[in-house]
Amino acid sequence: FRRVLFRSELLSSDRQDAYLRTHPLTQDRIQSVQDHVDHSQFSSAPDKPELVEMHKRMVAKLGAFLNSTSATLVRYPDSDSSVAARYARAIAYYKIPDLGHALPIMDRLIAEEPNNPYFHEMKGQMLFENGRGAEALASYQKAVDLLPDNALLRVELGQAQVERNNVDLVKPAIANLQQATRREPYNSFAWTQLAIAYGRDGQFGMSSLASAEAALANGNKADARVQAARAEKGLPRGSPGWLRAQDIQDAARPQRN
Repeated sequence: FRRVLFRSELLSSDRQDAYLRTHPLTQDRIQSVQDHVDHSQFSSAPDKPELVEMHKRMVAKLGAFLNSTSATLVRYPDSDSSVAARYARAIAYYKIPDLGHALPIMDRLIAEEPNNPYFHEMKGQMLFENGRGAEALASYQKAVDLLPDNALLRVELGQAQVERNNVDLVKPAIANLQQATRREPYNSFAWTQLAIAYGRDGQFGMSSLASAEAALANGNKADARVQAARAEKGLPRGSPGWLRAQDIQDAARPQRN
């Protein structure tokens, strides 16, 4: 890491990362970090086993998504029965896709840790992305039940519900996506899914408002203004949605010098 920083500092200023031009010199930053490590009461403290295990799983999951299936299976062979290794192998097989191998691994992991929301989420993703949306719903719902404040899980469940195009799932989808957007107001994908759900529920003014939020989150101010104006016309005057539509139009209005 130190060598990377020094190499970047040797580049001409127009080729340096902006971070290097607006922060102290590399040596000063390295020394500051080193001083902190040298004097921190936690520097020599052993890592908690549960944190080490979490890190192993994180590395395994990230690597399995980023690397080829063959590379993952070499790094995590069948002889490695650790949770991290099995997690990586399940993801590697799902990417091919080979659910015949992937799902049994996930089912065994879930049987061992039934209260791990991310195992349920991963199974839901495997099913959903392979055209088995109806089966995916149960896994996504279980993940949300275990971790209800997680916006990502709410979005995934909401999307799966929207994709079913089932009238009985529209209002649950709206509820999930509303919670997600409250926690992540700049998540344009969540707003887009919410716009679809509102439309299927016949709430066309709210659908336009959600589309305006999605456009604003994406930096598309022209579309945000159009959708917000449409929402303003379709929502009761003075309602929270009507007021928000006006706010979006103001925020998306071109700035004058």
